[in-house]
Parts: sequence; structure tokens; C-alpha cells
Amino acid sequence: MLLLGIDLGTSSVKVSVIDAESQQCIASAHYPETEADIISLHPGWAEQSPDQWWEHVRQAILKCHTQELYDPMDIGAIGIAYQMHGMVIVDKQQHVLRNAIIWCDSRAVDIGNKAFHAIGEEQCLTNLLNSPGNFTASKLAWVKENEPQVYAKIDKVMLPGDFIAMKFTGDITTTVSALSEGIFWNFKENGISEDVMDYFGFDRSLIPTIQPLFAPHGYLKKVVAERLSLTPGIPISYKAGDQPNNALSLNVLQPGEVAATAGTSGVIYGVSEELHHDIQSRINSFAHVNHQLATADGKQNDRIGILLCINGTGIFNRWMKSIVGSNHTYEGLNKMAAKIPIGSDGLVALPFGNGAERMLNNLIVGGHFHQLDFNIHSAAHMVRAVQEGIAFSFRYGLDIMRENGIQPTVIRASRANLFLSDVFAQSFANVNNVAVEYYDGDGSFGAAIGAGIGAGIYKDADDASRQRKPIGIIRPTGKKQYEALYIQWKQFLNDRLDKINKTDTISFSLS
Repeated sequence: MLLLGIDLGTSSVKVSVIDAESQQCIASAHYPETEADIISLHPGWAEQSPDQWWEHVRQAILKCHTQELYDPMDIGAIGIAYQMHGMVIVDKQQHVLRNAIIWCDSRAVDIGNKAFHAIGEEQCLTNLLNSPGNFTASKLAWVKENEPQVYAKIDKVMLPGDFIAMKFTGDITTTVSALSEGIFWNFKENGISEDVMDYFGFDRSLIPTIQPLFAPHGYLKKVVAERLSLTPGIPISYKAGDQPNNALSLNVLQPGEVAATAGTSGVIYGVSEELHHDIQSRINSFAHVNHQLATADGKQNDRIGILLCINGTGIFNRWMKSIVGSNHTYEGLNKMAAKIPIGSDGLVALPFGNGAERMLNNLIVGGHFHQLDFNIHSAAHMVRAVQEGIAFSFRYGLDIMRENGIQPTVIRASRANLFLSDVFAQSFANVNNVAVEYYDGDGSFGAAIGAGIGAGIYKDADDASRQRKPIGIIRPTGKKQYEALYIQWKQFLNDRLDKINKTDTISFSLS
């Protein structure tokens, strides 16, 4: 049997077809060819069209078929990974009511902060494991407050993967993992949060039917199957946010295991067996893909994904690519960076130009270059400074994770995105003083494996992961040099944070 995995990213949709028995990727494709736009009508806003997502999904599948490396009718199950924390709203006819408000949108920060204080900080952190922040529930509250005519038409609120599954099947479901990342889930009560629903005034009917994560979420409609040359009635048997899914693809399932990604955003994702929260809510805790799944001895163990997100990583590298010119590829950028000495001849970059940064207490810091010297620094220096600055931001985040009990000696990653750059990968290993194990596969691979688990082809997530072995490793070198560079970089960041905090204090006192 073949398995189809779909990874709904911010920049594009990638699909992969996997042989269930060998777990080998037979074919993959992505669409569109150029990176999808983010609609930003106001500073700090970030939206995309769900209907365009669906078109990109369809085109990616059809593009994969054109390789003629498999029979599409042999695909027996579909899995979906998706960009986390977004909000899609539809009416009773399943028509989209407005653009999706996506993960890096900052408009609901104040709404979430007010909810955090009104519900009670301790109540939120011990029950939701997070502040409401600018996650899905707060985004829905923004629509309720600012677009009441739209809110009145809502039948269901969904995460992005729920929407794509709906388009395949006509059924609307969600999962505990999805509800937890939207900050709708009470872990202590093991149910939808009454605190959140009551505070925001949400009707319970807005929440879709809750299904297990590894389970059928509907079956492929005949009309969709015919258009995509697939077999009608096959299940959508898995849905997970991109970071829990990435952890699944990297065999990060048990307490203490850690994964990292450096795509549009940067993420460190560790697994804990405790209902854990950060006192400042700089990192976030969600239900992992295997949370409370029954084990062989009949127990239901807590598996919490501890997630630290840096908004402005790959998107900063993408911005740098646009600055140096369209004739440069990412591979070309990596070669440019490799020609510049460690430390970029004193040039320092802060990669925080993509909205409010959770790990910086939801401050909007902006992207910055420091100590730019027109007589010394070239475009290549800027490229290297960007990649080093992103690696340093991971160190800043990992130190927060360490404060909260995550102490990795090895971090697992796919050889993809920024980890394709030797400069970035070695800088990451050096400044964090951890080895990086590389694995084949990506988000679409993980989604395909998840589909196999949900369809019963694999006994469980552990069974599906037994064949996964690392394909390479990078070990840290030059620790003292990178530690000195990181201290300098952190000082620039702290100076910027001090200026922002002083400005906020002055504004408050004048008001």
C-alpha cells in the first residue's frame, strides 16, 4: 500500500508518496514553484487564503502524479500536516468567511494578554499550559470584536489542517492536539476549556467533533477522488500541526527527545511526560501526537510537546535572498556565507522582523543589523551574519528550554531548509554545544507515516518509527569562540529590549 502525506506550509504545499512497507519515499512535489505570499493589510497582520491552500494542495498532488512513479489508485490513506495556530472559519455551507489569520499574525496579542489576566495567570498556566496569547482562540475573539457581521455567520472554527481535511471529505473534525495549540483545551479537566469559552463568549457549537489524532477524519469524496485520480472512500487518517508532525518524522516521541526545524520559522520541540508550563509563557506546551495513547500495559501516558518558536528565521534568510538579487539561489547564498570568516567581521544580525516574538514576551523587536561598516562588509557578510544571528536566536531559545527542564545532548533535524547550509548547521551545533543528528524525510513524509498509523497499517507510532535511523551527524567545535560571539549578540538584543521596554514605560506614564 502507498501513503500520501501533505505538508501545508506557509511558503508552499509539499506532498510525498511513501511505500508503507519499506517507508521509502517514491515521489514528492511541491506547489507553487515560487513562495506563497503572506497578506499583510496592516503592520503585524498575516493572512492567507484557505481556498488558495486547497488549490495548492490539489496542484501539488497532480504534479506528483505526473512523475508516473506509482499508481495513484494504490494510495490507501492520506495524512495532513499543517502550519500551526491559524484560524479558518466557515459557514453552514462550508464556505470560507474570511482569509485565515495565520500563526505569525500579531493582532490578537492584547486580547490574549487581557484574557490571561482576567482568567488568572496561574489558572491559565496550570490548566491551559499557556497564556491565550495570540493563538487561535484569541484570533477568533478578535473577529468577534472587530468583524461581528462575519462572526455571526460562523458555523465552525478550524485549524488549517481541519480545513484541508474538510475539503477532502466534507466532514469537519478536530483533535485534542489541535485544540490545545489553539488554546481551547483544559489539560487538567481533559476537556474544552470552560474558562476560555466563557470569557470570550464563544458558543460550544463552534468547536468541531473531536476525533483521536490517529484515526479516520472522514473519507475521500467521490468528486474529489475523480479530480485527483485517487480511490474514493480512502481515509484521511491523520492530522497534526507541523511541529508535532516534524517530531513524529524524526522519531521524537519519548520524554527528553528533542527536534529542531529552521523553515519559515525556527522551532525547538522537546517531549515531556509532565503537564509543564513556563512561568513567563515564553515557550508553549501542547498535546503531542502520542498524548494519552494507550500503551501495551494499558496506561495512558501524558506526552506534552514543549515548543519554542522563533518567527523570523527562514523568512529572514528569504528576505536576504531577495536583497542580493533574484539570480541567487539558497545554495548560492550558502556558498557566499562560507567565504566569510566566523563572526562576519563584527557584523551582527537580529532575526526578529516577523511579528511579536513569543520567547521575547510577545515584544515586536524588528530585524536589525549592528556594526555595519560600508568599507568592510559586503552582501556575503550580511548573508553570514543572518545565518549566524538565526543560530544565536536558537541558543537564546534553547537556554529558555533548559530553564524548563529540557536538557538535550543531541538534537534531531531534517537535512532541509537552513540545515542545508553548513555555516548555519555548524554555527547551530557550536553555539548550542549539542550534536545534530540528521534524518531523511520532512513534514510530508511524517504526514504519510501518520496516515499509516491512523489507518492501522502500523501498530502505533513507536512501531512506525522503528526503521528510522540517522543519516549523518554534526558535532560541536570551537565552543569558546562561538560563546564569545553569542555574548556579544545577546548584548545587542538586550540593548534593543531595554529600549523597547523604556519606550513602553514612557508611553504608559504619559497616557
